Amino acid sequence: MNSPQEYILLFINAIRCIPHLILFLLHPNKEVIKADIIRGLDNMDKKYGIYFGLLYMLSFCKEFRNLFYYRTRPFSFFFNFICRQQSTLYIQSQNIGEGLVIIHGFASAIGAESIGKNCTIFQQVTIGGTDKGAPTLKDNVKVFAGAVIIGKITIGNNVIIGANATVYNNVPDNSTVLPGTSKVFKWK
Repeated sequence: MNSPQEYILLFINAIRCIPHLILFLLHPNKEVIKADIIRGLDNMDKKYGIYFGLLYMLSFCKEFRNLFYYRTRPFSFFFNFICRQQSTLYIQSQNIGEGLVIIHGFASAIGAESIGKNCTIFQQVTIGGTDKGAPTLKDNVKVFAGAVIIGKITIGNNVIIGANATVYNNVPDNSTVLPGTSKVFKWK
């Protein structure tokens, strides 16, 4: 539940994010950002509307700022001075679907060829390419803390990559990759 103290703190802190709200309202990527806001608020069990939710996410979630700036580039360069992003989270993917949630985001590098809709990425994750290409993550993929996904591979729909797992082969839909085994487990 949202406490009165949280609302007061949000109003005070959100003043610096008003230019971001204006950018959101005018930006052509608005619907994709809206999906990110909805999924992020749902993940944190917050019951705010879109505009208030945007201010909340920008005020208190540095990981969301990185994603917001990625979605609104090149304009975002100027806004980073107002509201700093997570300095150890790097997003360099070509295409990211709507509804991405980055949880904690500390020490993460996201360099996929593309990421599908409604994916979740935790802290200390490395998603990167080799000289042959970068990974493709399809829809509803969860990548837990410390996982490494590398190379020109495809991670299928509804896949879970366990904490500290290293993935360098294709993973079929509806599968789970456990750490330390490098084996794909499949459940219905």
